[in-house]
Amino acid sequence: MFAAKNFFLAAIAATGATPTVDYLIVAGGAGGGAGYQGGGGGAGGLLSGTSLSVTAGVSYTVTVGAGGAGGAGAGLISSNGGNSLFSALGTTALGGGGAGTYLNGNGVSGGSGGGGGATPGGGTGGANTSGQGNVGGSAAGTYGAPGYAGGGGGANGAGTNSVMNASGGPGGNGLQWPSGSGTYYAGGGGGGVYIGGSSAAGGLGGGGAGGVNAAGVAGTANTGGGGGGTGGGAGAVGVSGGSGIVIISYPNTYANAASTTGSPTLTNVGGNKIYTWTGSGSITF
Repeated sequence: MFAAKNFFLAAIAATGATPTVDYLIVAGGAGGGAGYQGGGGGAGGLLSGTSLSVTAGVSYTVTVGAGGAGGAGAGLISSNGGNSLFSALGTTALGGGGAGTYLNGNGVSGGSGGGGGATPGGGTGGANTSGQGNVGGSAAGTYGAPGYAGGGGGANGAGTNSVMNASGGPGGNGLQWPSGSGTYYAGGGGGGVYIGGSSAAGGLGGGGAGGVNAAGVAGTANTGGGGGGTGGGAGAVGVSGGSGIVIISYPNTYANAASTTGSPTLTNVGGNKIYTWTGSGSITF
């Protein structure tokens, strides 16, 4: 029976039939917040699915979003990540939301929301985009010394609120793709801490840890992870978020793509052709 099925699939491929494709689209993560206690950057929006129809001979655009820049000073919110796109889907993955600082506390909305910076009254976490990520965590209601910022949201979990006199808020975890692979994407950055308290971990999927009296850890490239928040002086700058990624997969029984641009890597894993872009380009089936 299996031999007959494989022969049938091979015959389909030989006729030039066009596959349906599985996809992962991850936008760039936001940079980490700056100043005394900056929030963690929100993870890039994540879109994934199976059996997406494509048309032979059509050139589909692939856009990979850059990671956002860290906050450049105490009053400047970090930059959102860049958007990512596979045009066959028709929906854009939105860059992660920028993180608050101690003078401009509220996190920004994005694919996942940025963490709040610690301000008088506390900075709130940024909003998420439905179906792409989760909200950022809020900061404890204080600023100066000590101060504790909230974590950025991730694709599979909200950023955590900071805890006064204890810790910054960890970043929300990202999503494992493919399921069971052990590889995660789009984790939020951890919140920064100024004087005392524990470091806040970044979320699984490239989120950077928050700094304690130091700069945070940058988001990991090509994961969409948010940058960790900085805990430092008024002039301390934030770190960048991780760039995004686009992955397209379909069975080996179909022919290679007719053409690609942007130099994607092509691997064969588990009976599938897997095209991976770390920079923008295109694909024609």
